[in-house]
Amino acid sequence: MIIAIDGPTASGKGTIAKALAAHFGLPHLDTGLLYRAVGRQVFLNAGNPDDPDAALVATDFPESLLADPALRSEETGALASRVSIHPGVRAALLARQQAFARQPGGAVLDGRDIATVIAPQAEAKLFVTASVTARALRRWAEMQQRGENVTREAIEADLAARDERDRTRTAAPLRQADDAALLDTSALSIEAAIAAAIALVEKQLKA
Repeated sequence: MIIAIDGPTASGKGTIAKALAAHFGLPHLDTGLLYRAVGRQVFLNAGNPDDPDAALVATDFPESLLADPALRSEETGALASRVSIHPGVRAALLARQQAFARQPGGAVLDGRDIATVIAPQAEAKLFVTASVTARALRRWAEMQQRGENVTREAIEADLAARDERDRTRTAAPLRQADDAALLDTSALSIEAAIAAAIALVEKQLKA
C-alpha cells in the first residue's frame, strides 16, 4: 500500500505523513529532505544553486548529510526550492524515491510530485494545502521557538516565492493529481488535520 501526499511548504503534509505512517504501520520518506540535502551540499561546495551543473554534482551527497540539523533551516529550504527546478536533479533523485515507494508492504511518501510522478499508482493520494498566511504563521511560530529572528511578512514573501517556483517549474511542477483528495488545513488543528487525513485515506482504500 502506497500513500502519496503532496502539498506546498508548511501546509502540514509532513506531520500528516508521519501520522499516517504510524497509523497504518508503514515506513515514511520526507522526499523534500532529499532536495534540502542537495541544496545544503551546493552550499557546502560553495556552488550556485541556480546552476544546473553545480546542483547535479550535489545530488551525490553523503547519507550522513540527511541527519544534519541545518537541513531544517529556512535558508536550506530556500536552496532546496532553487535546486529542485533542475530536471537533472529531479531525475537523479527519482529512482531513490521510487525504490522507497515500491518496497515490500508499501510506504508513505510526502513531497510535491509524489502522486503525479514518483508513485502515480498509489492506492491513496492526498493534496494537503493551506493559505499562505496560515502557513507563514505556523512557520514563524516554529522559528520563534528556535530563537530565530524573522518577521512573518518575510516568511510569507518567501513562501509565496517558493510556491511560484514549485508551480511553474517545467520539471514535475507542484499540482494536485486528478485522483487526489484535497485537504485544506488552514483552519484545522494538528489533531483535526490528522483525523481528516486518516478518514480520507480510509475512504480511498475502500473505494
